[in-house]
Amino acid sequence: MTISNFSLPRNIVYGENALDHLSKLTGKRAALVTGGSSMKRFGFLKRAADLLKQANFECIIIDNVEPNPSVETVRKGAEAMLAFEPDWIVAIGGGSALDAAKVMWCFYEHPHLSFEDLLPVGAMPQLRTKARFVAIPSTSGSASEITSFSVITDTKSHIKYPIVAADMVPDIAILDPCIPAKMPPHITANTGMDVLTHAIEAYVSTAATCFTDPYAIEAIHLVFENLETAYLQPDNITARYNMHNASAMAGIAFSNASLGLVHSMAHKIGGEFDITHGLANAIMLPYIIQYNRLSTNKYRLLEEKLRIKDLIVAIQDLNRRLDIPLTLKECREVVIEEEKFNSVLERMSKNAYDDPCTLTNPGHPEVGNIKQLYQQSYYGK
Repeated sequence: MTISNFSLPRNIVYGENALDHLSKLTGKRAALVTGGSSMKRFGFLKRAADLLKQANFECIIIDNVEPNPSVETVRKGAEAMLAFEPDWIVAIGGGSALDAAKVMWCFYEHPHLSFEDLLPVGAMPQLRTKARFVAIPSTSGSASEITSFSVITDTKSHIKYPIVAADMVPDIAILDPCIPAKMPPHITANTGMDVLTHAIEAYVSTAATCFTDPYAIEAIHLVFENLETAYLQPDNITARYNMHNASAMAGIAFSNASLGLVHSMAHKIGGEFDITHGLANAIMLPYIIQYNRLSTNKYRLLEEKLRIKDLIVAIQDLNRRLDIPLTLKECREVVIEEEKFNSVLERMSKNAYDDPCTLTNPGHPEVGNIKQLYQQSYYGK
C-alpha cells in the first residue's frame, strides 16, 4: 500500500459577500492580479482594492491576463511584483488569472528559475518566503483557487503545460457566488462542464483514494442538479452557490487524485486552436469515458451512486441542454477546420500522450489510441 498526501487551502471562505474577508488580512502591500475587463466592469476589482485599502494595504494591479496565459505574461507580472515587493498576492478572476498569478508568484519568489525548471512534477522550490496567496474565482470551473495546478501556454510551441506543485495551493480561497452570477450563459456552461470533467476524472483516476472520492461524487451530483438552472437563470443565487462549491469540491478531489486523458487532450487541442478548455472537455468527455470503461468499473459504480442509467448519455443530454455541440467539428466558438485538424493531429496526440495527466488515466493509451479518440471527438464516430 502506497503512502499518499491530501492537501487543502488553509482557509476556505464561502457564501454571499465572502469577498469582504479581504478586509481582515494583515500586511503592507498587495498585488491584485486579474484578467480582462469583466472584474473591472462589474466593480469587483475596485471592491477588492477598497477592502484591501480598508486593511491598510498599498496595492498595485496587474491586469490583462489573457484567456490562455502565456509564459511572457507570467514573467511580466513577476517583474512587477519584484519591483513592488508585495507580501500578499490576490488573484481575482477566471481560472486563467488565477493560474497566471500562481506562476507569477513562483517567479517572484525565485526569479532565477526558467519556465522549464517548473515543469517536472515536484520541481517547485518552497514558496511563502516573500508572500502568501489569496485566490478569488469569478467562474465556477477551473478550481484553481483550491488546487496545486496551473496551466500556462508556450506560444512558441503551441503547447499548454500543466504545472503541479503542492506549494501552489492558495493560503486562502474566497468563494463568493455573487461574482460568478455575472458570467454570461455560455461561460457558465463551459466552466460548469469543466467542473464535471474534473470530478469524473478525479473519481476514476488511478490515484483516487477514500479521501478524494466523496468530494468528487458530491461535485458530480451538484453539477447535474444545478448547472442547467445556473445556465438558464443567471441570477439564481442558490444554483450559483452550489456550482461554486461544486467547483471547489472537484478541485479538492483532482488536486489530490490528479486527472486523466480528457484533460491531457484538452490541454493540447487548446494550445493548437485556442478552444475554451471547458468546452473541449465537455465535447471529448463522452468519447474518453467509452474508451476508459474497458479499464475500470468506477463509471458503473458512479452510475449506481447517482442513479443514472448511462453516464455517457446523461452527459450528452446535458451538453445539448447547454447548447454545447457533440463534436469538435460542430464547434461554433472557434472553427476547427478539418484540414488543419488533420495536419496537427499526430503532434497533438504525441503531446497529449506526454502530458502528466495521462499518467493517472484508468486506461493506458498509446499515441495511436489518443489519435483515434481525437478523430472520434471531431467526427462523432
